[in-house]
Amino acid sequence: MIDRPNNSSNQRDLRLDLFRGAANWAIFIDHIPNNAVAWLTTKNYGFSDAADLFVFISGYTAAFVYSRYMRARGFLVGASLLLGRAWQIYVAYTLLFVAYLAAIGYVAQTHGHSHLLDEFNVRYLIDDPIETLKHGLLLEFKPLNLDVLPLYIVLMAVFPPALSAIICYPNIALTASFALYMAARTFGWNLSAYPTGSWYFNPFAWQFLFMTGAWVASGGALPILPMLRSRVFIAAAFAYLAFSLAVVMTARFPQLGSVLPPSWSDFSNDKTDLAPYRILHFLAIALIVVRFLPEHWTGLRSPLLRPMIVCGKRSLEVFCVGVFLSFVAHFLIELVSDAIAFQILVSFAGIGVMTAIAYYRTWTKDLRLLPPNERLSAR
Repeated sequence: MIDRPNNSSNQRDLRLDLFRGAANWAIFIDHIPNNAVAWLTTKNYGFSDAADLFVFISGYTAAFVYSRYMRARGFLVGASLLLGRAWQIYVAYTLLFVAYLAAIGYVAQTHGHSHLLDEFNVRYLIDDPIETLKHGLLLEFKPLNLDVLPLYIVLMAVFPPALSAIICYPNIALTASFALYMAARTFGWNLSAYPTGSWYFNPFAWQFLFMTGAWVASGGALPILPMLRSRVFIAAAFAYLAFSLAVVMTARFPQLGSVLPPSWSDFSNDKTDLAPYRILHFLAIALIVVRFLPEHWTGLRSPLLRPMIVCGKRSLEVFCVGVFLSFVAHFLIELVSDAIAFQILVSFAGIGVMTAIAYYRTWTKDLRLLPPNERLSAR
């Protein structure tokens, strides 16, 4: 994705859809507590995880799509479209927020699983529903697993001036984003949450990964592309991934301390403020993927990858459905069985539902593009 400037082609890069679909599947699986299938996702093998991938690709696609409108029709048009997209995401989040709370409350009260109210951080809704709903609509109160969309909304809402800067001065814009990232980590800047604490995904920090994606989409990485493709950088990327794997494995399995330095077992991954080693880990993966997975790879047209690509194209709907299904899966595992076979069944059933929703939304979108007489025949 770093090998194509923003205005080089109007053709959709299927690699973006493939990995965004993979991120949605991984986020769903990772949101199911004590799920053995989660060992298939990247979070267990390095510093970064699906959230990093989701934010980076979101920044890339936002710049790739809306910079064209801003270049061709001016700042106001591009900004209006960006804010319209932010509003769509906010509406989707609001609907998810209400459905999510209703499902948790129903299960907790009907089946006597009151601990879910605390586990999913919705106890405050029972104690003070009006105040909690108000802060929920203001993105200050967030139940468990509903942290990514508020971050996405905020980043999209403030993106218009940043996109304008990316178009005109990409390197300066990225430098300013990095300065904000460092200031947030140094001075502890974050947005406050309700009733206490701060945002799990610090937008002052995570904006840098979003802006990095936008910078790549604008062609900012093209001047250094030959250097990034060199054997030295590729070897360094593989070495860093190996180091990350060793550190994470040591933290998860303390018995490895006899093989690796004992201090590694005390490693704590800073996700809230997006630790630099997370960014480096993600960029190392991205560099290797781009190096060995070209844009025109024939496998991207394979029927086996088609479901994941379709889920990437309908990312917002699939993400919302996945968050809701993660709670359903958690409840089923707790109520029915926690056997590994059932965890696998529930996980892949959820992915199947997400894929079906993606195909349905793609079909209805294509249907609206048909002439009226062809719509009737398609039905």
